[in-house]
Amino acid sequence: MVVETLEKSCEGSKRRHVNGGDVAVPCSGDEFSNGDINAAPGVSAKRARVSREMTFEDIYGADALLNDDDEEEDDCDWEPVQAPVEFVNWCCVNCTMSNPGDMVHCYICGEHKESGILRHGYFASPFLKDTGLIEVEEKYGGSSSATSSTAVGFDERMLLHSEFEVKAHPHPERPDRLRAIAASLATAGVFPGRCLPINAREITKQELQMVHTSEHVDAVNTTSQLLYSYFTSDTYANEYSARAARLAAGLCADLATEIFTGRVKNGFALVRPPGHHAGIRHAMGFCLHNNAAVAALVAQAAGAKKVLIVDWDVHHGNGTQEIFEQNKSVLYISLHRHEGGHFYPGTGAADEVGTNGGEGYCVNVPWSCGGVGDKDYIFAFQHVVLPIASAFSPDFVIISAGFDAARGDPLGCCDVTPAGYSRMTQMLGDLCGGKMLVILEGGYNLRSISASATAVIKVLLGEIPENNLPIAATPSREGLQTVLDVMNIQMKFWPSLAISYSKLLSEWEARLIENKKNQMKRKLVRVPTWWKWGRKKLLYKFLSARMISRSK
Repeated sequence: MVVETLEKSCEGSKRRHVNGGDVAVPCSGDEFSNGDINAAPGVSAKRARVSREMTFEDIYGADALLNDDDEEEDDCDWEPVQAPVEFVNWCCVNCTMSNPGDMVHCYICGEHKESGILRHGYFASPFLKDTGLIEVEEKYGGSSSATSSTAVGFDERMLLHSEFEVKAHPHPERPDRLRAIAASLATAGVFPGRCLPINAREITKQELQMVHTSEHVDAVNTTSQLLYSYFTSDTYANEYSARAARLAAGLCADLATEIFTGRVKNGFALVRPPGHHAGIRHAMGFCLHNNAAVAALVAQAAGAKKVLIVDWDVHHGNGTQEIFEQNKSVLYISLHRHEGGHFYPGTGAADEVGTNGGEGYCVNVPWSCGGVGDKDYIFAFQHVVLPIASAFSPDFVIISAGFDAARGDPLGCCDVTPAGYSRMTQMLGDLCGGKMLVILEGGYNLRSISASATAVIKVLLGEIPENNLPIAATPSREGLQTVLDVMNIQMKFWPSLAISYSKLLSEWEARLIENKKNQMKRKLVRVPTWWKWGRKKLLYKFLSARMISRSK
């Protein structure tokens, strides 16, 4: 893996200096690795080549309209000379979008410029300036942390992982993600309070090598000796990132052990950096180490024979799929936007089913468009995820819980609500006695992820949300077509899908026939506008002529 250090790039590509040296200077060494930085494999301190892959800055490219610095000449020569007016933009704390300085609410998500979301999470008003939380309309109850069966893993040192350079747009994978979720949990009295905290430890190199190559582990560790570095144009690291990644993986490993051995019933890993894009040899997509893969293999080391990983992040977990695509003891199911390979990272088509004896143990549900919501996800759970998971009969369940398919997310652009995430968590909770670990992946709208994560943890605690969705779900046309495509491929490996597939296919064909008949009826009934107006005109002339003749 190549780690490329970047210089400050601003038109002239000037180098930034710290104490007279280049910005990519060695920092204090990390006890996790030894040796000189130049000896680390695959590390370069040269200027990085600019990648042409789609980045989050490209996605936000439309915001350039707000940063136009061109000034028009003032042709009013009678006015006195004045200092130019400076328009200062501000970035929304909730969705990171740039806004003109004279606006008070974000033009994308509506969040107030001085929102209190980092203090109170989604309980803070999005429309008002932060003046402190007056009242929380929630009822608390249940067990205390001393007797809780739900554990939460969190460590503030993971907040030190951040992008070194200050850019026009804050990086979407930012420390505020954990702050907003932690604030929501604290305001709701969930954590600390009702959940058992797990002490964080840094995972060992030997444990990481169960998933990644030693070269990859060394490459990530080398970043601790640099002020900042980039694995890809979007995947950054600073001097604290390697430790944050080890803490995240260590928390996931220990939670997996605690849950599988029965010390706790379930758990939530409130961790970053995320992991499901990190493959055997590479870091990408904001991910350094694959936390879910580490947890799965640690659970198996503790005695779990079969592990199910359900990944509902809006992006396909290409790293997790690569790690387990030949492994029949780990079933990987991913629901994600795909759009024929045009949505990042481009992998995860329905016909990617595993290789070299692992066929059928990789299940991809690739949505063909954005805007997918609760009904489509629940429908896919009912007809693909749960039937295959039940046939697999896992000993342990891991959820790669990215909340970037949530309503309002600037990257996912889908429509899943906290109630939808609650429902999916409940549906998986009946497997293997509820031994389930939920691991945070993506999600970049702070209000969405804090509300969704809190809703999921409440389900882990045994609560049933009042706004729970109905069991039966009617999917969209595109969602139904995707599920049918997946079932048609996967029923070769999971025969129990065949009956359900035939029934759904018949219903789909009947719906198409009915729609076609309705369209034909509308065409027959529809009267051309020219005909209607023509008849009225003739009638008017006829009646007018009759009235004129009578008046004579």
